[in-house]
Amino acid sequence: MRGTLAGTFQSLTIRNFRLFAAGQLVSVAGTWMMVVAQDWLVLSLTGDSGTALGVVTALQFAPLLLLTLYAGGLADRHDKRRLLMAVNLLAGALALALAVLVLTGQPRLWHIYLFALGLGTVNAVEVPTRMSFVSELVGAELLPNASALSAAYFNSARVVGPALAGLLVGRLGPGWVMLLNAASYLATVGALRLMRPAELLRGGSGRARSGVAHGIRHLLSRRDLLLPMVLVAVTGLFGFNFQVTLPLLAKTVFHADADAFGLLTACFAAGSLVAAFATTLRRGRPAFGLVVVAAAVFGALECLAGLAPGYAAAAVLLTLTGFGSIYFAQAANHHIQLGTDPAYRGRVMALYTLVFQGTTPFGALLVGRLSESLGARSGLVVGGACCLLAAAVVLVLHRRQRGSPNQPRSAPVSSSPSGAHAT
Repeated sequence: MRGTLAGTFQSLTIRNFRLFAAGQLVSVAGTWMMVVAQDWLVLSLTGDSGTALGVVTALQFAPLLLLTLYAGGLADRHDKRRLLMAVNLLAGALALALAVLVLTGQPRLWHIYLFALGLGTVNAVEVPTRMSFVSELVGAELLPNASALSAAYFNSARVVGPALAGLLVGRLGPGWVMLLNAASYLATVGALRLMRPAELLRGGSGRARSGVAHGIRHLLSRRDLLLPMVLVAVTGLFGFNFQVTLPLLAKTVFHADADAFGLLTACFAAGSLVAAFATTLRRGRPAFGLVVVAAAVFGALECLAGLAPGYAAAAVLLTLTGFGSIYFAQAANHHIQLGTDPAYRGRVMALYTLVFQGTTPFGALLVGRLSESLGARSGLVVGGACCLLAAAVVLVLHRRQRGSPNQPRSAPVSSSPSGAHAT
């Protein structure tokens, strides 16, 4: 038992990663408090409009389509620690401006649209930089453990943040919740400043091969990376639209108040947290088949959550769906990241971010309109069905590739600690 616990938290023996995880825990909790406050404010301003909620979500993620690949190049060329400090300070300033606007005036929908776009632009740089920075903190050998622990603290914050926000929105209003989110960014900046740069596992600058095109060519030349990336894209587009589907389900189907909405979101996050801890013992790259099965199970659970007959059943099924969502995301992340040449990791993870989160603007608009026309349940049911279909198609394509004698073999994977130094 003691050995299992030690293996689960092995990455936390590294000082820099402990600082990183602590700062992220506070900051991500603030972010999820902001999500609940923002979504509730949008629904209040628009009379429960699924389309308006979809537009806000789309604006938050649209910059990923335009900037993430460039940001991956920045992450490969520059000091990731300093880059993360800069973008977190900027995100905190934007969040503070929105909080002041809500607290001192009459917020309009276009105000929320504008700030969603601004924060999305910052996130387009922050996400791929943060994901590739983890390998500098712990090295390739501990990367699956550190990645799973990152998902664990993310979903711990996702449990605490929405539940706390649900209480505070009803008692203090969304503006104070947004103000707390602005302050939470200081935790990440402080943790990054306290790190010891000499202990980071850095490699060369990689300027000779820093172009985005090189990263795309690397991905296209690797069939073991390309098909999982396609599955991630489809699943991200249709299945991961919970920022739209959950508030609509809570408010329009179960007629829940802010407290109950926060609890429903926390149930989803609790399942995600269990999945994150379940993957902390992973050592090495997960098999392609596991990625496909995880996507299919997630899709089936999402369909069932959309058909839940009551609030209690929805809470249970969303807990299971949360588990399935993170188990799939972690399996895909580890399969792709550990299969990538460390010299290209920043750009490949930028591509991963692009196809996983960059598809969200389209998915949010589609699901928002679908939910408004056919009801909130349809967003979950159709999204889950699309994930099931995508898993089946990708599995068929994989088997055809394996049967083709002309297909090139996958490139070998370097999992030694020295391989991570080239990041």
